[in-house]
Amino acid sequence: MNTDFHKLLFDISEALVADELEALKFLSLDDIPRRRLEAIREPKAFFEVLQEKGLLEAGNLSFLRELLYRIRRMDLLARLGCSREEMDRELRVPGRAQLSAHRVLLYGIAEDLTAGDVASLKFLLQEQIPKKKLQENAKTAQLNDLTALHLNTEAQQMPCRYPHRCFALLKRSGITPPQSFLKVLLEMEKEGIIKEDDLEMLKDILKKVRPDVKKKIDAYEERKQEDNSKEKLHHPVPVHAAEQGAERQTAQPLVESYKMKNNPHGYCVILNNYKFRNLSQPREGTRKDGEAVKEVFTWLQFETVEHMDLGAEQILAKVEEYSKKDHSNMDCFVCFILSHGEKDKVKGVDDELVNIKDLLSCFSGSNCPSLVGKPKLFFIQACQGSVGHPPVTVREDFSEHLQTDAVPPTSIPDQADILVGMATVEDYECYRDVRMGSVYIQCLCEKMKLLCPLRKDLVTILTEVNKEVGSRVFRGQKQMPKITSTLRKQLIFQIP
Repeated sequence: MNTDFHKLLFDISEALVADELEALKFLSLDDIPRRRLEAIREPKAFFEVLQEKGLLEAGNLSFLRELLYRIRRMDLLARLGCSREEMDRELRVPGRAQLSAHRVLLYGIAEDLTAGDVASLKFLLQEQIPKKKLQENAKTAQLNDLTALHLNTEAQQMPCRYPHRCFALLKRSGITPPQSFLKVLLEMEKEGIIKEDDLEMLKDILKKVRPDVKKKIDAYEERKQEDNSKEKLHHPVPVHAAEQGAERQTAQPLVESYKMKNNPHGYCVILNNYKFRNLSQPREGTRKDGEAVKEVFTWLQFETVEHMDLGAEQILAKVEEYSKKDHSNMDCFVCFILSHGEKDKVKGVDDELVNIKDLLSCFSGSNCPSLVGKPKLFFIQACQGSVGHPPVTVREDFSEHLQTDAVPPTSIPDQADILVGMATVEDYECYRDVRMGSVYIQCLCEKMKLLCPLRKDLVTILTEVNKEVGSRVFRGQKQMPKITSTLRKQLIFQIP
């Protein structure tokens, strides 16, 4: 797999020409230090830096896909198993783009300018940028007229649709195309003439040369203002009244949250065992649990899939199948396991057992690299023993229709970003109503519907579930759910 990945990068690097490499470097400036990019002379070196920065991996090609899409190399995009139409749809989803909108705007402006436009803009910038930084080498200057003629063949001020092909022909002849406006933009940034929040100088000079292109900046600034207004509406900054004569207090920084920007956010896989081959009674009520989970996680913009009545080997195979998928364009993975079992094991409908630790290890960093740094959530409706908690004087729930599920406790691997929600603490039973579903799963779904719109994080929601379930008495016994978490950030589900 590694060999195939590096062969793919080699083939793509061989297909890129010099001006395209400069475009890739320009688009990546907000993710890679300028000094590193300026030293790069070949596409292969560029890909190596992307890998060093964690932006390019065998299981995560989304950053490279977006780069190739932006420079219009759809032929190379197809080699990555993606099409123009797929990228169009993907980048229309709010928050999906990885490249800076500011950087994409500047690149789009440069692409819209003809050689004549660039010459005019450089003339207007002579007072702001040293002339030597706007000059081209002698060999390139000799061919300015040739390239300008090529760029305006069909109509005045109309750029060529396929400049990389023609520039490749010039390259084979030892000729470099004229200096692109990207280099001028880089100089403007170095001089502080343009900034992400200040494009006034660029708008002024474009207004004199290409007022139609200047409108792109106007539209960008309008969108940015709208987005900022929405952000303030959804995340108001707390204001503290300062004491008389004291300096204004600043708001305390919020706890960092996992990114939840994609649609769908990820897979929600439900492994739901209802009818066991050697048991006369099926797990009545578990279908209600599956329906409740599907309703909630479909609402939360997950791709929700339920798999019924799997044997032990099928359970492991299904979990492995999802761990091998490309989750690079997703934020999270969720798995519900609803079945009988024994300590540290879950039981298939064939009465064979599979270790829960083996299921979790499928999503370790080495086995599922596209989910590294992203939350992996497992919820297990099952007993962790056969002992009932002693009674407490609280209201009775479902006492006439309760069954128990014998399923394991689990210890998660030594890795980050995993949360396991268990229906009960170790050595005790948990309860499932044959008509309404399990106490734990039904309470979890209800709390998520109630608290997700209030932007409560998952651990807070599960704590509320603990409080609610722990306050009840079932058939004279208690049930206490358990949370095991190595999450490093808050997980707040986005409401559509």
